[in-house]
Amino acid sequence: MFTHAEPLTGDVSTTRKGVPAYAWVVFVLTVGLLLSDYMSRQVLNAVFPMLKAAWHLSDTRLGSLSSVVALMVGVLTFPLSVLADRWGRVKSIVLMAAMWSLATLGCALATNYGEMLLARAFVGIGEAAYGSVGIAVVLSIFPARLRATLTAAFMAGGAFGSVLGMALGGAVAAHFGWRAAFGAMAALGIMLVVFYRFAITEKRLAPLQPANVGRQAQGAGVCMSLRTLIQGLFSTKSVVCAYVGSGIHLLVPAAVWAWMPSFLNRYYGMPAGKAAMGAAVFVLATAFGMVVCGNLADRLSKHARERKWSTAVAFCLICFVLLTIGFRMPAGPAQLVVIGAGMFFCAGATGPSGAMVANLTPPSIHASAFATLTLANNLLGLAPAAVLTGIVADRIGLLGALQLVPFAPLVAAVAFFIGKRNYGVDLDRLSALREQAGS
Repeated sequence: MFTHAEPLTGDVSTTRKGVPAYAWVVFVLTVGLLLSDYMSRQVLNAVFPMLKAAWHLSDTRLGSLSSVVALMVGVLTFPLSVLADRWGRVKSIVLMAAMWSLATLGCALATNYGEMLLARAFVGIGEAAYGSVGIAVVLSIFPARLRATLTAAFMAGGAFGSVLGMALGGAVAAHFGWRAAFGAMAALGIMLVVFYRFAITEKRLAPLQPANVGRQAQGAGVCMSLRTLIQGLFSTKSVVCAYVGSGIHLLVPAAVWAWMPSFLNRYYGMPAGKAAMGAAVFVLATAFGMVVCGNLADRLSKHARERKWSTAVAFCLICFVLLTIGFRMPAGPAQLVVIGAGMFFCAGATGPSGAMVANLTPPSIHASAFATLTLANNLLGLAPAAVLTGIVADRIGLLGALQLVPFAPLVAAVAFFIGKRNYGVDLDRLSALREQAGS
């Protein structure tokens, strides 16, 4: 099936014993830009009440301002990731970050819904391939044994960025207005772009990558036919299940992050600034949960490769139970505690999903593989979450809409369970194909 011979690492660690200090510098700076990415994306949620009052917007229109970003990411992540492999990942990262920062500045200058929607669309275009290209850069310079942990930590950077975007954006908006909140996020992004541009280069990354991975990762987009690329991306049932399960289970954090400030504003009587700060706590719970769950998945699967799937199923089921109970409880501290516990597990399958995608695809197409994962994450979960919740909320109220959201991880658990049943056979088959190609 593959026309090239290269390692499909599965759950086996690389032979590199230590991790160079510069690798951690790359990780920190790449996550730093991811923080800016999500700060620019989620600052909008902090000012939902202000925009609703200023422009008399319906919940559907408010939700569309959030969902259009994820929609652009979903539609463009794959083609832009392939272009990044051809043009250069570092240069692409710098260009993308500059675009979303300038588009966020455009949000600050918008005078009506149409202008804001256009600016938000360009935020999405800028962010489209960052997640897939960024994580491909990180995974290329670290041992395979750390994949679930690194993937979870990297993706958790999005949650932490959401916290900062909502909390800082809400605080700035409360004192200086919603336009200043967007302006602050834009300024931070531009500063990080300049720093990243001078600190990280393809030339400095090359010595940290295994020789075959470094060459192939940069040449894959040029040398590999589209048919071979598609075969590598969708070669097994289990990798398809990883894409689908990951995308569907992320509908929960996307919906709750987008609407929690409004939930606290409407049902707890909190002013916009305080509601944004309160909602940030739930996003923070998700971020810590992603890291803890990813690390737990790596630890539990050291000697049993299928356990990553089992942990993904468990995290989804726990989230379903806790949030189903939480959103049906009466308003009060107990309700918020149960919802917070559910949010801790709501993105717990992110790390295992990313590790499975990396294990089931060749290193030379990891940027494209993570682009496909990002596509699934956005089209199945992140993009429709806010706007669908808004549409339902216009009909049965926001609380009723949020009570339906927890059923998404139940569906994701089924996908992960199917993936688990096929995983061992798929890994063995891919290893046999690799040996065949190498002989």
